[in-house]
Amino acid sequence: MKNQGIVIIDFGSQYTFLIARRLREIGVYTEIVGPLIEDLSSNPNVKGVILAGGPQSVTDADAKQIPAWIQKLPAPVLGICYGMQGLVQQDGGKVVSKSNAAESAKQKREYGKETMVIQAVENLLADIPQKSTVWMSHGDHCETLPTGWKSLAESSTGVCVAAQKENRFGIQFHPEVVHTEHGTRILKNFAIPICELKADWQSTSIIAKAQQQIRGCVQEGNVLMACSGGVDSTVAALLLAKTIGAERVRAVLVDHGLLRQNEAAWVKKELAGAGFDGLEVLQEQERFLAALAGVTDPEEKRKIIGRTFIEVFENYAKRFPDIKHLGQGTLYPDVIESAGAGFGAHKIKSHHNVGGLPEKMQLKLVEPFRDLFKDEVRMVGKELGLSEKLLMRHPFPGPGLGIRVLGEVTAEKCDILRRVDDIYMTGLQDHGLYHQTWQAYAGLLPVKTVGVMGDGRSYLDTVVLRAVDAQDGMTASASELPHSFLQEISNKIIREVAEVGRVFYDCTGKPPGTIELE
Repeated sequence: MKNQGIVIIDFGSQYTFLIARRLREIGVYTEIVGPLIEDLSSNPNVKGVILAGGPQSVTDADAKQIPAWIQKLPAPVLGICYGMQGLVQQDGGKVVSKSNAAESAKQKREYGKETMVIQAVENLLADIPQKSTVWMSHGDHCETLPTGWKSLAESSTGVCVAAQKENRFGIQFHPEVVHTEHGTRILKNFAIPICELKADWQSTSIIAKAQQQIRGCVQEGNVLMACSGGVDSTVAALLLAKTIGAERVRAVLVDHGLLRQNEAAWVKKELAGAGFDGLEVLQEQERFLAALAGVTDPEEKRKIIGRTFIEVFENYAKRFPDIKHLGQGTLYPDVIESAGAGFGAHKIKSHHNVGGLPEKMQLKLVEPFRDLFKDEVRMVGKELGLSEKLLMRHPFPGPGLGIRVLGEVTAEKCDILRRVDDIYMTGLQDHGLYHQTWQAYAGLLPVKTVGVMGDGRSYLDTVVLRAVDAQDGMTASASELPHSFLQEISNKIIREVAEVGRVFYDCTGKPPGTIELE
């Protein structure tokens, strides 16, 4: 530990980096380590420890253990979800496991929004309303607290969600996600009055750190920048040009047949306005669709798309010997969900630009935003002068419609989905709803349903509309779009897209779902 601050021990949670980020926003220095870290109990710079969550059950035979030195650590400790359960079990309490069928049947698993009711206002929960919304993501819970521990709060279902013993604290929810109403306040309570830290840590600016990384990586040669028209790759391209010079950045957009309606032309026009007059569009529809033929597994689709992207880029780079690097707009959520970071994090899905990459590549990767979230990238883009039209555009995944067409991907299915998605996006913009959601899109389901059209039986395709509210993409809730709008768009889709006979709206949050369908 180089500076006074808080150590976060990661047991494989999808949200560990987000805890560090929230503390960074508060102004507190943090470091993330694994559970096998050496004894830090005598390190004077360790003013507090947070035991993060994890995908295992603490009752599993191979469960990751809380380091033994935590018991003699004089500094305060905060356990979050898995961390709380580990503290309780280590101290002799009882944890009910989701893997125990007999006990699991008696309990309710809690995912998403829950109400926390405070029973005892201690300094961890100071200035928090008696009732507030918290974000749950667990199947296990602490049924019996150990001797000396006391419950501070319960959920509406009677589960203990906050407990304390002296300077040891446990919470059963995620304070780091935006959907926990007063989560930042709770983390601040732990860091400042409890750990007695000052909010005086000033980290290097995001831009300066990213530029330092770029200069360290791109010491020679030029960069082939993979542009998609999305916020991440656009801002990355601008930052690369600003850092090493626009003459060393060659911007390329691959039209893989999985883009939205008129996407390539729109991107070329908008990027020209942002300073990339020479954006080159590569027509590779046949290559990608041929590689995806007959494939239905979403993981396999993502990996095929990732590999094919690299093949296209490496073939292109052979024409220009000065190109030594491949630039990508990879974000930290991409890395986390692809199990590319952390200490035992479960793979949620392989992002094409992370989990889909081949083991050996001819080009060296340049990913200046690999440790950032979408809203942080937008802050960078704003500082670089990017237009609002590009800056606030909804996220669009690199695999495109390949993960929004469920099941086998074909040119015909993509064409159907393009027309549906265009009607939906245009409707959101016309009704002033586009910027009220974080991301919206349409998906094509591998299901046909019976209907009645013109007094006759129909048996047509089914589509789903999705819109979510989020800040960083790590968690999300379904947007509450007006029913009248959804009804209008549904009718318009069925009228104008002859292949579609039924429209659904997806109300699933993240967790338990993901933002994309696949």
